[in-house]
Amino acid sequence: MYKRLRDLREDADKPQKDIADYLKCTQVCYSNYEMGKRDIPTDVLIALADYYHTSIDYLLGITDKKEPYPRCEH
Repeated sequence: MYKRLRDLREDADKPQKDIADYLKCTQVCYSNYEMGKRDIPTDVLIALADYYHTSIDYLLGITDKKEPYPRCEH
């Protein structure tokens, strides 16, 4: 999972600081997410999936399908 986060960020040509700013956390905090030193809260997973236009299942390594699921309308 953690390698996938780094790969997505690098594929987007973004430094950790940019993603940390998007998540409203520090670069050190985000780095800890990428290295697996800190669990990623659900709201952060949702934000990352939205940012990268993918699913949480993809971020977590449950699926290799990058496309996000259709959104519920409620």
